[in-house]
Amino acid sequence: MGTYDLIVKNVRVVRPDNDTVLDADIGVKDGRVLEVAAGLEASESAEVFEGGGRIAFPGAVDAHQHWGIYNPLEIDTETESRAAAQGGVTTGLTYIRTGQYYLNRGGAYAEFFPEVRRLSDARAHVDYGFHVAPMQASHLGEVESLVLDHGVSSFKIFMFYGSHGLHGRSDDQSRFLMTPPGERYDYAHFEFVMRAIQRTREAHPALADQISLSLHCETAEIMAAYTKIVESEDGAKDLAAYHRSRPPHSEGLAITIASYLAHETELANINLLHLSSGKALDAAMRMQGAFPHIDFRREVTISHLLTDITQAGIGAKVNPPIRPREDVEALWEHVLEGNIDWVVSDHACCRDEMKFGEDREDVFLAKSGFGGTEYLLPGLVGEGRKRGQSLPDIAKLVSWNPARRYGLGQKGTIAPGFDADIALVDPDRSFVAHAEDSVSTQEYSALEGHEIGATVTDVFLRGRRILADGVVHGEPTGRFQHRPTPQVS
Repeated sequence: MGTYDLIVKNVRVVRPDNDTVLDADIGVKDGRVLEVAAGLEASESAEVFEGGGRIAFPGAVDAHQHWGIYNPLEIDTETESRAAAQGGVTTGLTYIRTGQYYLNRGGAYAEFFPEVRRLSDARAHVDYGFHVAPMQASHLGEVESLVLDHGVSSFKIFMFYGSHGLHGRSDDQSRFLMTPPGERYDYAHFEFVMRAIQRTREAHPALADQISLSLHCETAEIMAAYTKIVESEDGAKDLAAYHRSRPPHSEGLAITIASYLAHETELANINLLHLSSGKALDAAMRMQGAFPHIDFRREVTISHLLTDITQAGIGAKVNPPIRPREDVEALWEHVLEGNIDWVVSDHACCRDEMKFGEDREDVFLAKSGFGGTEYLLPGLVGEGRKRGQSLPDIAKLVSWNPARRYGLGQKGTIAPGFDADIALVDPDRSFVAHAEDSVSTQEYSALEGHEIGATVTDVFLRGRRILADGVVHGEPTGRFQHRPTPQVS
């Protein structure tokens, strides 16, 4: 037998863990990187792949997806993981909760999560894991079991569900969330979620660094009031109207409240999700200064970095909204200053017949969320390089940083001992985004017609090529990641 199972030759290897880009070959054995060096002997490998000078990024960790939100989970797991591979993604982390959408049921996670596993196992084309949202009081007692028994080390709070549903104003919170009679999903519940997570961290100090809480930061009361104003007085129904109905200061206020609750409960690992505006980032940075003992991580989405309310149509309705161009530029300023920890897709495949209302031009009748994981790595490489971002910094944003935070100890870089998850990128080959070119089942794209400045050509998952010349192929081989996974020593 040869030294290697696979050699990827003649590539520019991006190492976010040590800020290097090396002209080298990558030797793979048993699904792991064995060696990164120039001139590896082809005769020592069962398979040789010619990289042709392309950039070899560590496979992207798309840490914010929503498989199963609008389509059956077993279908989304297969089709949308294929779309992930198109975007250079080799690991997808999906948010899931009880209530309407997803499995459309309430109850204990002890029964719910095994069903999630049953519906998703052996169907994904990329490796995958789940974040879980404790929605009711009984879930607080399940946090420790979710970590230890089910491999879920990250949790979520949807702050805007207080008087909002998924798509807009809601007068029946308990029916939407399927919570027990008399319970409220409110600031008090958020506090108790934080305390439950912190108790688990304290009980298991060896795992504490990989256990975290993520928050969707928008303020329900502010949005409810502004939505009423926009719908009754404004009359507009486009993306700009939706932006006004969920104003940026709603994000800033929610971030402030969440940060103080983290301080009060001594929960140190806080992730602020899909920050969409200059005001949101201003609040996030102020809170970092106010509470330096809290390890905040800040996330933005590729769509919020690539489009604005003048470029996209109703299909780009999402929470928080796509914003004006000045907010896009503010996000990029923070990205380039190093204030953003990772970039994600927030992929939520919503097919045409579900996405749009009877009036297809009324944003308030449309469902929230859309796909986009297929643009994650090529979109960030293209736009980031144009703005002067280094290749290691891009790899930190899509691979290294989320892998470290979310307990993926064998993911995030191309180095000996790590999983051989590799995405080859041609940085000089752009393409125009068209929904018909995506393998997602979504028939439209929020980025339709946008030029994406780089192309992912080939992707390897643990040394097996799952994307060949831009085409996903083979049977699903993605593995569930029972987090935290062992760290590479």
